[in-house]
Amino acid sequence: MTATPNTNSDEEQMFLATLQECLQADNDKRTAAEQIYQDIADEKKAILLLSTLRNTTLSGPIRSFAAVMLRRLFQTQFENFWPKYSPDQQMAVKKELIARITQVDDDETIRKKVCYITAELAKNLMDENDQSQWPEVMEFLFQSANSSHSALKESALIIFEAFPGIFGNQAEQLTQIIHQIFLNCLNDQDTKVRYTAAQALAAYLKHNCENTQLLHIHRDCLPFLISTVTHSLANSDDDAVLKALIDIAENAAKYLRPGIDEVFNLCLETMQQKDEFEESRRHLALEVLVTLSETASGMVRKVSKKYMNRLVPQLLEMMVDLEDDSEWSIKDTIEDEEDDSNAVVGESSLDRLSCALGGKTMLNYILTTIQTMLQNPDWRYRHAGLMAISATGEGCHKEMSVLLDDLVNGTLVFLKDSHPRVRYAACNALGQMSTDFQGTFQKKFHSKVIPGLLSILDDHENPRTQAHGGAALVNFAEDCPSRILVDYLPQIIEKLEQVLNRKYQELVQHNRKLVLEQIVTTLAAIADTVGQDFSPYYDRFMPQLKYLFKNAITPDYRMLRGKTMECISLIGLAVGKEKFIHDCYEIMQELVKSQVDFENLGNDDPQVSYLIGAWTRICKILGKDFEQYLPIVMGSVLKAAAFKPEVTVLADGDNEVEEDDNWEVLNVGDQAFGIKTTGLEEKASACSMLVCYAKELKEGFVNYVEETTKLMVPLLRFYFHEGVRAAAAESLPHLLDCAKLRGDDYVRQMWQYMNKELFKAIEIEPDHEVLGELFSSLGKCIETLGVSSLTVDELKELTTILDSHLKKHFERSNERVEKRRDEDYDEETEEEMVEEDDFDSYILNRLSDIIHSLLVTYTDSYLVYFDTLVPHFYALIQPTRSISDRQWALCVFDDVIQFTGAHSHRYTQFFLSPMAESLADTAAEIRQAAAYGFGVMGMNGGPVYARACAEALPRLFTMIGAPNSRAPENNTATENAVSAVTKILKYNNSCLDNIDK
Repeated sequence: MTATPNTNSDEEQMFLATLQECLQADNDKRTAAEQIYQDIADEKKAILLLSTLRNTTLSGPIRSFAAVMLRRLFQTQFENFWPKYSPDQQMAVKKELIARITQVDDDETIRKKVCYITAELAKNLMDENDQSQWPEVMEFLFQSANSSHSALKESALIIFEAFPGIFGNQAEQLTQIIHQIFLNCLNDQDTKVRYTAAQALAAYLKHNCENTQLLHIHRDCLPFLISTVTHSLANSDDDAVLKALIDIAENAAKYLRPGIDEVFNLCLETMQQKDEFEESRRHLALEVLVTLSETASGMVRKVSKKYMNRLVPQLLEMMVDLEDDSEWSIKDTIEDEEDDSNAVVGESSLDRLSCALGGKTMLNYILTTIQTMLQNPDWRYRHAGLMAISATGEGCHKEMSVLLDDLVNGTLVFLKDSHPRVRYAACNALGQMSTDFQGTFQKKFHSKVIPGLLSILDDHENPRTQAHGGAALVNFAEDCPSRILVDYLPQIIEKLEQVLNRKYQELVQHNRKLVLEQIVTTLAAIADTVGQDFSPYYDRFMPQLKYLFKNAITPDYRMLRGKTMECISLIGLAVGKEKFIHDCYEIMQELVKSQVDFENLGNDDPQVSYLIGAWTRICKILGKDFEQYLPIVMGSVLKAAAFKPEVTVLADGDNEVEEDDNWEVLNVGDQAFGIKTTGLEEKASACSMLVCYAKELKEGFVNYVEETTKLMVPLLRFYFHEGVRAAAAESLPHLLDCAKLRGDDYVRQMWQYMNKELFKAIEIEPDHEVLGELFSSLGKCIETLGVSSLTVDELKELTTILDSHLKKHFERSNERVEKRRDEDYDEETEEEMVEEDDFDSYILNRLSDIIHSLLVTYTDSYLVYFDTLVPHFYALIQPTRSISDRQWALCVFDDVIQFTGAHSHRYTQFFLSPMAESLADTAAEIRQAAAYGFGVMGMNGGPVYARACAEALPRLFTMIGAPNSRAPENNTATENAVSAVTKILKYNNSCLDNIDK
C-alpha cells in the first residue's frame, strides 16, 4: 500500500517493538514507550498502525491494540493528518480497510475492530451537506448485507450500528432497502447475524428517533426483534441484544407500543429466573421496564394494571436481599453498598418507577406489599418496607400527602424496633419524608419526630444507627421553620452536648469518629436554621470545636476536620459578627495555616470543599474586614476554580468509564465523552466563592478582577457542570462593579472580553436554570455599564438571540399541545407538562428582565430593535395563552410605557385593548400587571394616553371595590389599582369630565 509518509521494514519493526512495550505491565517501560509513540507524526503513525493490522502473522493482542489506537487516531486527530495524504493515498487507506473486512478467515475480534475503524472514517468523510465522500463504503455495505456469507453480513451490520448516519442525505431514498436488510437479517439463519441486526436496528432507531414515519415503516421488524432478544436470553451469555432493547426503550420507546405486552412479560419472566440467570442479566431486564416507564410513562400507565402487581413485589423482594452482618451497626467506617447489589438496584428502581409513573399508578401496589413486610418477624422485610417508604415519597408525593399521618405514625413505631438496622431504616424514612414533604412535615409532626430522633441519639451500642438519627435530624432541621426548632432548642442542645462529649472521649480512647462527625454536622444544621437564637449556646460548643479543629490534623481525621470547619463557620454566620469576632482571629489563623497547606491537598481530599465553604461564610461574616486575607486565600481558590477534569472521547462499546463511580458519561450530539468527576464539585464551590468575594468586597477585590475574569468567562461554556456555568454567569456584573475603581476604559475593555462569550453562551445553553442565570447576568451588566454597554451591532445581535428564544418558547408550547393530543395523554402527563410550563415561565421571566434592563438603559432608542419582538408579545398577551405568558407580556409592555413614555403609543394597537380587558381577569397576577400598566400610562404616558386612562378608571374602581379585593391573593393587584387611580388623577386627567367629583 502506498501512503505518505512512506515506511520501511526497519521503521515497522521499531514501531512493533514500541507497541509491544506499550502493553508492558512495567510502568516505567510502558510510560517510555507511550512517549515514543506520541512523538511519531500522526500521518506516519496511521500507516504503521494499518501495516500492523494487516500483518496476520502477528499475535492477536498486538493487532488488537493497533486497531484500538488507529480508531482513536481517526476519532481525535483526523483533521491533522488525513489532508496530508494525496487522493490516491487516501483511496489506498479506504481500500485496505475494506480488504481487511473481506478477509473473512481472519480473527473475528480483529475484523470487528476494523469495522469500527471503517465506521469512524466514514463518519469523518461526511461533508457539511451530509454527503458521503466515500460512496464505495455504502456500496460495500449493501453488497455485504446481501451476501451469502454470514461474516460479511455481520460486518456490514457492525459498521451500520457504529455509524447509523452512514447513508447521509441519501438515507431517505434508501429507506425501503435499509428496511428490507433489517427484516432479512433479523430472520437470518445465523444467530450472530440476527443478534448484530438487533443491535444495529437499535442504533438506527436512536439515530432517527424524531422521524415517526420511519419508525412506523420499521414497525414490522418488532416481532422479530423481540424473538431475537428472547433467543439470546435462552442461548447466549452475552447481554448485548438485551442492552439493545434498553437503548430502544430509552431513545424510541413508542416504537415498542405494539409489543409492549411481550416486552413486559419477557422481562418479568427473566427477572424471576434466579436459578437460570445471573443477577446482572435480571437487572438489565428490569432496566428495560424502568427505562420504558421513564421515557413513555403514559404508554406504560395504560398497561400498568396488568404488570405492576408482579413488578412491585419483585422489587421489594430484591430489597430484602441483605446480608445479616452482626457487625454492621458498630462499624466506624461506612463502605457504600455495591451499586449492582439486589437491594440497591431494587430500591433505586422503585424510586425511578414512582417518579416516572406517579402515585396513582404505583402507591397502592407499594403500600399493599409493604404492609405485610412491616409485620414480618424477619428484620430484613421490615427494613425493606421502611426503605420503600423512603424511595416512594418523591414520585408519589401528592397521593402520599393524604396518607402522611398514618405513614409517619407507622414509621415512628420502628424507632423502637429490636433490630438496629430497622431503626436505621426508620430514621432514613423520617429524614427522607422531611425533605420530600418539607414544611408540611415539620409543622405537623415536630412534636413526635424531634423527640423520636433524639431518642436514637442515645443508642450508643449501635453507632451507625445513632449517626443516622443525627443525619435525619439534619434533614428535619434544614426545612424546618426556625420558630418551631427554637421551641425544642434546649432539649436538642442538651442531647447534642451529651453525645459530643461522649464521642470526643471515644475518639481519644478508641479512635472512633463516625458519630462525632455526624453530631458536628447536626449541630451546624441546627445553628444554621435557628440563627441568632443559637447565641446563648455559643460558648458551650465553640471551645471544643476550636480544639477539635486545631488537633484533628492526621489523614485519618480529614473528614472530621472538614466538618468541624463547616460547623464553626456556620455557627459564626448564625450568631453574627459581633458574637463571633471574639474567636474569629484565632480561627482565621488556623484557617490560614490550613490554606497554606492547601497546595498539598489532593483533589479528593474532603477538606478542600469544606475549606472553600468556610472561607466563603467567613467572608460574608467579616465583609470588608476579610480583605486582608485575600492574598493568602486567592491562590488556592483560583487553583481549585481552574481545575481541568480528565476527559476522554468514548468509542462505541467503551463501558469501563460507565462502570467507574468516579466517571460520568456526557453525550454531545452523537459523541460520548467520559468525564472524571473528582474535583468537579470543588471547582464549582471555588467558582461560587469567587462570586462571593467579588460581591462582598467590591473594590477591595480589584487586584484579582483581571485574573478572575479570564478564568470565569471561558467557564460560561463549561458543559461538564451546571453549577460552574451558573457561577461564571453570576460573577460577571460583580466583576464589572469591582473594576470601576480602574476607570471607564478598563471596564469597557473587560466588557468587550465578556460580552461575545456571554452572547454565545445564551444562544446555546441547554439547561433552563443556567440560561435564566445568563439572562439575569446580562441584564445586570447592561444596567451596570449604561448606554455604552452595547454597540448598534451588538444590540441587533442580542435582539436576534432574544427573538430566537421567544420562537423556542412557542415551539415548546406547541409541542405540549401535540402531547395533549397524543393517545397516551393522561392526568399524570398533564402534571409533567405543568412542570414544563413552569420552566418556560421562568425563562420568559428572565428574558423580560433583559428587556427591562435594555429599556431602563436605552429608553426610546431601544424601540427600533424592540419592533422585531413585538409580534411575540402580542401573541403572548392573547386570552388563549397561559396566565404566565400573558403576565410577562403585560409586564414587558408596562416597561415599554414606563421607560419610553409617549413613544410607546406606537404599540397601542397591540396591547391597549388586552390590557384594559385584563383589569377584569380572574387571575390576580394578570390584574396586577394590567393595573400597573395603567398607572405608568397615567404617570409617564403623557396626553396621548389621556383617553385610555379615563376609560380605564371604571374598571379600576370595580377592582378596588370588589368584595374580596383585600384578600391576601388579591391585595397586590388592588394596591396597584389604587396607585393607578392616584397617578391618573394627578398626572393624566385631561379627559376626565368630572374630576372634582
